[in-house]
Amino acid sequence: MINMDFLPYGKQSIDRDDLDSVAEALESDWLTTGPRVEDFERALAEKAGVEYAVAFNSGTAALHAAYFAAGVGPGDEVITSPITFAATANAAVYLGARPVFADVRSDTVNINEKEIGRHITDRTRVLAPVDFAGHPAEMDHIINTARENSLVVVEDACHALGAGYRGRPVGSLADITIFSFHPVKHITTGEGGAAVTNSREYCEKMKSFRSHGMVRDREKLTEYHGPWYHEMHMLGYNYRITDIQCALGNSQLKKLDSFLKKRQDIVDLYNEELSSLGPVTTPVKLPGSQPAWHLYVVRVKGGEKMRLKAYEELHKRGIGVQVHYLPVYRHPYYLKKGYARGLCPVAEDYYSSTLSLPLYPGLTLKDANRVAGELKNIINALA
Repeated sequence: MINMDFLPYGKQSIDRDDLDSVAEALESDWLTTGPRVEDFERALAEKAGVEYAVAFNSGTAALHAAYFAAGVGPGDEVITSPITFAATANAAVYLGARPVFADVRSDTVNINEKEIGRHITDRTRVLAPVDFAGHPAEMDHIINTARENSLVVVEDACHALGAGYRGRPVGSLADITIFSFHPVKHITTGEGGAAVTNSREYCEKMKSFRSHGMVRDREKLTEYHGPWYHEMHMLGYNYRITDIQCALGNSQLKKLDSFLKKRQDIVDLYNEELSSLGPVTTPVKLPGSQPAWHLYVVRVKGGEKMRLKAYEELHKRGIGVQVHYLPVYRHPYYLKKGYARGLCPVAEDYYSSTLSLPLYPGLTLKDANRVAGELKNIINALA
């Protein structure tokens, strides 16, 4: 190994304000769900341009709750992208539904909006586009398709907090939108996630779902024994997030715009340094979209062998590139369920060549320049 500081592909950015916010929460009367959760939800809803936000202990929990609120159940189908973290599909399986994978676009690697229609059946309940790498999917087309077929749109925007689409914030487009606050995302609560919506009905269902299906609203109770009384109206889960986590989230959310600016500066540097590197294809930005750039994904020509060599050489030089993602249906679990390799040819071609370069607010432009330089040296040597 070359003696250099290792650069991961992603990393949280924590400062003194964050530490002080968490310490203040620890010294308060609330550790689990309390006023800081409500503060975080209000701030997040405002940022996303919606009426309601429901915070959860993970993005996966938020997806599970969103599908539940949308009415997904046994025998239903959820159409989504194969190029995503497995949770997008898994959360449908939790409810007894079947994920249906539509192929992706070759440019943004988002779900191909023109492919969705041919997968719709009388069992389809939800369209679940994924804003891969922080670039919004073609939401107008997707929403129109959903409306024509009486479907619910649950947008997996776990990569896209702070992104925009045709002048509107991501979060304000779909029926329900999901964000993640894992440490490699735009802001962090340690582990955590949220669902945002303009529907009060969806909001109330998701809030109950995250807390064992409990109901406290007196108007909805079947009986009333006193002020302490509550009832379980459905089988829910303990998906609650804590005040400690939301203290961190509140502090982090105030820095979102500066985090996005730093990410964009790194993307601009990568684009400038790598756009003329023949064997490498840099990310696409479509007109009208304002990506949040969670990932900077390049494609290395020459197939899986060339990609593997580049990956190994970069790691030897202390550069922690990663691969996002193996098509979901190729995981052994899904293969055993009857899904087949080659199901989505464009996704397969993408997977064979992709590399994610380091991208996070704490990455200096000097570090980013080092990443680009090493990648150029390695690709030129392998070509």
